[in-house]
Amino acid sequence: MKLNQYQRHARETAIYPEQDALIYTVLGLTGESGEIAEKVKKLLRDNKSLDMTEDVRNELILELGDVLWYVANLAHELGETLEDIAVANIQKLESRKMRGVLSGSGDNR
Repeated sequence: MKLNQYQRHARETAIYPEQDALIYTVLGLTGESGEIAEKVKKLLRDNKSLDMTEDVRNELILELGDVLWYVANLAHELGETLEDIAVANIQKLESRKMRGVLSGSGDNR
């Protein structure tokens, strides 16, 4: 599946207040990202390592899908496609790599 195709499908299941769409999608994204972090934290707590079972791996994959859903809908709310965002991100990273600043800090390097 192509990114823009996924984004169109994600829009078909997007039910949230239109007037609060931006904040809704941002909060959803942070919430789902937090769920991934929480699962990894518990993996460390309970197993003292990041060795994971197939069940935990599958749970992380499902949560990652939720993150992708929110990213797709947030992109829509910003008037962008996932593919355009992906291209812009790769261009930014390639530029940083060429200039030797991939491992630096700051947004505008």
